[in-house]
Amino acid sequence: MAGKIKRSLFAIFLNTTPKETATYALMGEGITSHKVDYNPETSDETYVSQDSGTTDVESYKPTIPTQQTAILGDPVFDYVNGLRKKRAVLDAARTDIVMVDLYETPVGGKYPAEKNTVSIQVDDFGGDGGKSVEINYTVNMVGDPVIGTFDPTTKTFTATVSGGGE
Repeated sequence: MAGKIKRSLFAIFLNTTPKETATYALMGEGITSHKVDYNPETSDETYVSQDSGTTDVESYKPTIPTQQTAILGDPVFDYVNGLRKKRAVLDAARTDIVMVDLYETPVGGKYPAEKNTVSIQVDDFGGDGGKSVEINYTVNMVGDPVIGTFDPTTKTFTATVSGGGE
């Protein structure tokens, strides 16, 4: 039977130690809304022999705009806040994320997932008087995803050997 998928079953994990062995932390604390904007790049053409045009998807430039309440001790906030303090750019702003479909049936405790290199862009920091501090940032995906599986217990990603955007 078909059914709705709860938002909590689509998880995004951020690698908070990109220069070392990956340490994935769930992007969730302080984040009340989170979605992937795929930002398709399209081309439009209408041939002289036709009355209707053609639109083709040429590429994607996915981003994840993120508004997060500052929670000291949350590994995701601490990592992004560190990027803000350093005003990290280029390779210093890069890490990776794993998007996990926890709504799928796991095989050996592992769920379908895709790993993406990302560049974190800090947009603003602060907030209104009397309220919690917020950090707003954009997770910009770089290149093609690597398809595989993710074990949320051990927080390890395994790439699929054949096919899938590698």
